[in-house]
Amino acid sequence: MDSPGYNCFVDKDKMNAAIQDLGPKELSWTELQELKQLAREGFWAQSHTLRGRVYQRLIRDIPCRTVTPDASVYSDIVGKIVGKHSSSSLPLPEFVDNTQVPSYCLNARGEGAVRKILLCIANQFPDISFCPALPAVVALLLHYSIDEAECFEKACRILACNDPSKKLIDQSFLAFESSCMTFGDLVNKYCQAAHKLMVAVSEDVLQVYSDWQRWLFGELPLNYFARVFDVFLVEGYKVLYRVALAILKFFHKVRAGQPLESDNVKQDIRMFVKDIAKTVSPEKLLEKAFAIRLFSRKEIHLLQMANEKALKQKGITVKQKRQFVHLAVHAENFRSEIVSVKEMRDIWSWVPERFALCQPLLLFSSLQHGYSLTRFFFQCEGHEPTLLLIRTTQKEVCGAYLSTDWSERNKFGGKLSFFGTGECFVFRLQPEVQRYEWVVIKHPELTKPTSFMSSETSTPSPLSHSVPSDPADRLSPFLAARHFNLPSKTESMFMAGGNDCLIIGGGGGQALYIDGDLNRGRTGHCDTFNNQPLCSENFHIAAVEAWGFQDPDTQ
Repeated sequence: MDSPGYNCFVDKDKMNAAIQDLGPKELSWTELQELKQLAREGFWAQSHTLRGRVYQRLIRDIPCRTVTPDASVYSDIVGKIVGKHSSSSLPLPEFVDNTQVPSYCLNARGEGAVRKILLCIANQFPDISFCPALPAVVALLLHYSIDEAECFEKACRILACNDPSKKLIDQSFLAFESSCMTFGDLVNKYCQAAHKLMVAVSEDVLQVYSDWQRWLFGELPLNYFARVFDVFLVEGYKVLYRVALAILKFFHKVRAGQPLESDNVKQDIRMFVKDIAKTVSPEKLLEKAFAIRLFSRKEIHLLQMANEKALKQKGITVKQKRQFVHLAVHAENFRSEIVSVKEMRDIWSWVPERFALCQPLLLFSSLQHGYSLTRFFFQCEGHEPTLLLIRTTQKEVCGAYLSTDWSERNKFGGKLSFFGTGECFVFRLQPEVQRYEWVVIKHPELTKPTSFMSSETSTPSPLSHSVPSDPADRLSPFLAARHFNLPSKTESMFMAGGNDCLIIGGGGGQALYIDGDLNRGRTGHCDTFNNQPLCSENFHIAAVEAWGFQDPDTQ
């Protein structure tokens, strides 16, 4: 068998050791219709030549800006930009944020070529302000390109993609940071055990999650990263979330109950990813990734946009030092009749990332404002989201995170009606901690996306990725019930309130029911959250509190 046609940038010995080449295969046009399955199965993973051809074809088909730099542009500008400098001493563009170029199986010439290509990209894309993933992408593509110019053209086409439904690589700090927040939200919902560990061992869990792209673009060995990139080119950005979640699941499985190897969990995860071959094969990693039943692309887009909007409102559009999330609940000035500082910090770790940096603001206290539901609503209106806390006379503690302003209840003409979104959840703290999220999150089989949603397996309709002209102003709520074909309304009974009662969760029972005097309540299983009773099924209330989320800058 002939040896693979490696280019002059690849160390052949390293490459042969990293990815066994079983020779070229052909990929017929018919098979291209089944690219998603072929990519997941690794059809071209063990053929260097075929992988290069597939990358060329997939990247050529990316819809791009009218004027996108190609190989001829590289040939024209590289000499002027690089000059007489040694390629190994070339500085990296500022937008890579001091990210090192992963060598993978490149030789010294290849590593220098990556630097040259990055500098030429910076020259042609002055609008890129933050893109730490790019060195890894260019380094990978160089393994499968004929020369520097072809690699440059491939990277440029990925960066110049102008299809709003096909997000590929973050190119600004705002996009990068909102992706980190979105990943944190997904961990919170799909990797709760791992999230609990992260909260326990890290001062700032958001800082841990801000490293998620580095796990993929830098720490993963070449044979793993190339498999991820194969699927990424076919299916898009959502694949990256899937694989990073799978990595975190494996990390938790291996490290749960063991002392961390360092006092820095970020460093521990990086080391774990770098040595991931000791734990799981590329095939098992992808298998785990695609076993996670994630939200649709549309829902993830809405969550990403909500996080971007929150960052813009906070003025966070360029890189800056992030406040520790634990400090959002300050021990010295936090006072509650129901929960301790530690318990409030635990609750804070469950809330969506865009609110995690806010500080708790006491809106209502039954001991301060009286036992009146009318006063409760008056104090809470105008605040979104809110946190409801209840302590019973038996010293049980439970509550709910409520996504929507209580003033929404006034839109139904005095009729008791449900509203809210799938971000609502209920919980108990005493006698033991338990959180119950929207039933659809753990059981997506209950619903299928509506016609304007993109599904995981079907071809999107023309409306599936329509983006409003100003999404920040007309943003559809993340996990709004109207986005889903639910079997009945009982799966979307999030919150309701009237003169006589307040209800959280419905269908077959209520997660929480509180009377108008804030005196008595009851709890039971409900379809919306598929929860167990949050405390004694019939209880007397000792105290009720409602908390809002205050931006530190507005204090």
